Amino acid sequence: MRNIPTNSLPSAAKSSLPTKTGLPLDLTGPHVTPGASAAHRLYQALCEMIVSGLVKPGEPLPPSRTLATQAGFRRNAVVIAYERLIADGFAEATVGSGTFVAARIPARTAEPNRPKVIVETPGQGAFALGCTHIDERAVQRFRAFVGRRMRNFGSEHLHYGDPRGSRELRAAIADHLLSARGLRCDPDQIMLTSGTLHALRIVLSAILRAGNQVWCEDPGYPAARKTIANCGYRAVGVPVDEHGMRVAKGRIAGPAARAAYVTPSHQFPLGVQMSMQRRLELLDWARQAGAFVLEDDYDSEFRYDGAPLMSLAGIDRLQRVIYLGTFAKTLFPGLRIGYCALPERLIADVTAARAALDRFPGTLMEGAVADMLNSGAFAANLRRVRKLYREARDALAETLEAESHGALSVPVPSQGLHLVARFDRSVDLSVAARAKQAAGAEGWLLADTYSRARPLPGFVLGFSGHAVPQLVASAERLARESRAALRTGNRSDRQT
Repeated sequence: MRNIPTNSLPSAAKSSLPTKTGLPLDLTGPHVTPGASAAHRLYQALCEMIVSGLVKPGEPLPPSRTLATQAGFRRNAVVIAYERLIADGFAEATVGSGTFVAARIPARTAEPNRPKVIVETPGQGAFALGCTHIDERAVQRFRAFVGRRMRNFGSEHLHYGDPRGSRELRAAIADHLLSARGLRCDPDQIMLTSGTLHALRIVLSAILRAGNQVWCEDPGYPAARKTIANCGYRAVGVPVDEHGMRVAKGRIAGPAARAAYVTPSHQFPLGVQMSMQRRLELLDWARQAGAFVLEDDYDSEFRYDGAPLMSLAGIDRLQRVIYLGTFAKTLFPGLRIGYCALPERLIADVTAARAALDRFPGTLMEGAVADMLNSGAFAANLRRVRKLYREARDALAETLEAESHGALSVPVPSQGLHLVARFDRSVDLSVAARAKQAAGAEGWLLADTYSRARPLPGFVLGFSGHAVPQLVASAERLARESRAALRTGNRSDRQT
């Protein structure tokens, strides 16, 4: 029986390990899990030898004492590794004779060519959307609430729960919606989700069939449009003007639609508010068509001029409107807690759809978020960060207007966490693309938010979660590059 040289690092007492050529026992290769137990690493190394054919079927393995001496392990580790080899069918043991490689072992398949996976994550540079700030006092309160909940760890975390989430947080959200958005609903009508797109996916699966049409604002939120399409529904672009979605155009473009996704309080990306006339038109259409309206009320908490407008769901009293909200901006995105408020007639179907998709939401953070809402810490944080965001909005808008020398039109939004800076509609779309690239700016091109309508040249720029000095410097750079790109575009037009 031959020795099996190893590449394990021997102790001083094991310095006489054999070094003659033989079958290598590789204890450090990619097939071995770093930091695993000695028995597990030895098992992995022996498996690699057997499967790769370095030892043949029926060939004896060294006695456990011999291999323990060779590898510098305790004999018990070798015994455990051998027992696992036998249990998994790689080896066989014969009483009085020893341990042998199994007569039949799994054939090794060729390693596939693994494609390089590139995952694009949202940037956090100048004008990136989705960045937030949370006041340090709110962080301290949240940390205290989480700590208290963990110290009083309850049985609710030890079993599957309500697919809608904890009633405590749902009740706190219902109270918040009544006071902040004029929306009266029972906690039973609230469902917790991991965000708006998650809620959209769950709700649509409960109310639609594959291939059904869904109205989407054009321009609108690309991620929502993509989610709708990926779920097997047909996203129908409906034009938006200064009064919001043009319902009459939707009736023509998608006459068979059974749902509409809208951002009526602060349209994304244009920032317009849907007029009362359009709101009533949309609700009339939903009743007549037997359809539902999904109201994404994102950024509604960040209104800088006057009180927030009543939600569409508040006007409708949750008859044909499904309300979507999230704590991603009001607290922080990493929390991954959103919610939807449902018409009573949909509670059973949407709950069943949720249970079929992922059973129920996570429970660990729910109590802490409920504490934030019920204690007043949530509202206090909103007041403080709203002031910061107003200052950032004003600084960004003023700098772009002044430094672009009229090249950009920058309407100042009364709500939300982004603004739109536009060139004249006669300017070629490539001008905005060149300026954005040259300035090294994040944010979006306005044209990228369109689906069917003729896109406008410009930018969608986030101002929340960014320091004002960096915003100003970035705005100066973008304005400068916008002027340069516009001059280049004008020269090209004259030459052609």
